[in-house]
Amino acid sequence: MSAPAVSVRNLGKKYLLSHQPREQYTALRDVLSDGVASFARRLCRPFAKDERADSVEEFWALQDVSFEIKQGERVGIIGRNGAGKSTLLKILSRITEPSTGSIRIRGKVASLLEVGTGFHPELTGRENIYLNGAILGMRREEIRRKFDEIVQFAEIEKFLDTPVKRYSSGMYVRLAFAVAAHLEPEILVVDEVLAVGDAQFQNKCLGKMEEVGREGRTVLFVSHNMGAIHKLCDRAIWLESGQLLESSDTDTVVQKYLSSAFPGQSTRQFPVRSDKAAQVLQVRLLNGEHQESTEFGLGEEPCVEVRYLLNRELTGIHVACIVTTVQGVHAFSTADTDTNAQLFEARPAGEYVSWVRLPMKDFNSGIYHVAIGIGIPGVQILDRQEALSFTVHDTGGFGTLKEGARRAGLLVFEVPWHLREKT
Repeated sequence: MSAPAVSVRNLGKKYLLSHQPREQYTALRDVLSDGVASFARRLCRPFAKDERADSVEEFWALQDVSFEIKQGERVGIIGRNGAGKSTLLKILSRITEPSTGSIRIRGKVASLLEVGTGFHPELTGRENIYLNGAILGMRREEIRRKFDEIVQFAEIEKFLDTPVKRYSSGMYVRLAFAVAAHLEPEILVVDEVLAVGDAQFQNKCLGKMEEVGREGRTVLFVSHNMGAIHKLCDRAIWLESGQLLESSDTDTVVQKYLSSAFPGQSTRQFPVRSDKAAQVLQVRLLNGEHQESTEFGLGEEPCVEVRYLLNRELTGIHVACIVTTVQGVHAFSTADTDTNAQLFEARPAGEYVSWVRLPMKDFNSGIYHVAIGIGIPGVQILDRQEALSFTVHDTGGFGTLKEGARRAGLLVFEVPWHLREKT
C-alpha cells in the first residue's frame, strides 16, 4: 500500500487577537491629550499596568484536525465562512506554520489561494510564468515545454509582456491557475479564488482539475459551490469552527453539511462583524401573505428578505441570492442590480433591507437552499452566508404525486401535446 500524499495529525493553528475599544471619531486634540496623559501616568507609576491597553484573546482557527489523503484523490473541503478552510490550505502550502500537530506531504505542491499569489507585480506575465515554475522546483526546460500551453489556457497572449500589476483580477486568476495546473505538481491546492472568474473560465478550470486527477495527481479544492464539489471530488472534508466534523464520500458529507448549514427555520440572524466592509445581518423567508414560512406549495413563489450592513461607502456592489437543490445543484441566482443598474453606484454606509420574490412557479417539489452574497461581481466576495432552506410540496395538482410518483427533473411544465390519428 502506497504512502498517503498528505498526512495531517492533530493539527492546530492559534492566533492572538488584540481588542481595542473603538471610537467612531477622534479629534487631533484628543489624540494629543491622551498621549500626554499616558506619558504622565508612566512617569508617576512606571510599573503599573495600563488600564487602556489592548486585551488579547486566543483564537484557534484549527484545533486537533487529523486526516489522510491518498495519491490521486480529489478532495473537496467545505464549511461555513470562518470554519478554517483557508487556514488549512495555507498550512498545507507552507505559507504559515501550525501551532500544534504535524503535516507530512509527499510531492511538489502548487497553490492558488488568492488573486496574484506568488506573482511579482513589476514582472511581466512571461517572467512570472518562469518565476512561478522556479518556485515550484521546475527546471527551465520543463517550463519552456509547457509555456505555450499555459499561455493558451490563460488567454493572455496579447498581454504576455505587460507587467501583471496592470492585469485585471480575472486575468490574474487565469494566469495563476494556468501556471499552477500545467507545471505538473503532484498536489494541486485551489481555494475559492476561482469564484472571481467568469462561468466559462470556471468550467474550464474544473475540467482541468478533473484531468489533473485522472493523471494520478492529488487535488484539494475549497468551494461553496456544492455542485462543483460533487462534479470534481471523490471525497469531502467538512470543517466547522476549526474542527473536522466529517470526512467521507462526497455525497454523504455534502448532504450532512447542507442539512446543518441550512436549518429548517424561516429567519436567520448573523452577528455583527466590524472587520467586514459589508455583511448580511438577517435573512427571512416569507409566503404570499407576508408571513414567515419554510413550507410552500407547488407553484408558489417564496419571498426572501435580506437585511444587510455596509460599514463604509461602497461602489460597484450587488446583493445576490443563490438557490440550490439539496444535492447542491445551482438552480438559479438573482441580484438586486439585475433590474436596477443604478445600484452599482455608491451606496453610503448604513443598514439596508431588500427583498425579492423567487421565480419558482415552475419548479418541482423538493428541498431548496438559499444563500446570500454581497460583493463586487467577478472581482470580490465581501460576505456570503448559507442562510435558510425551504420545502416545495406537491399539492395534488398537475405534475407529481397525483400520478403516483414524483416527476423527474428540476422543473415541471404543463405542455400541450397533439395527437394525429392514424388514417
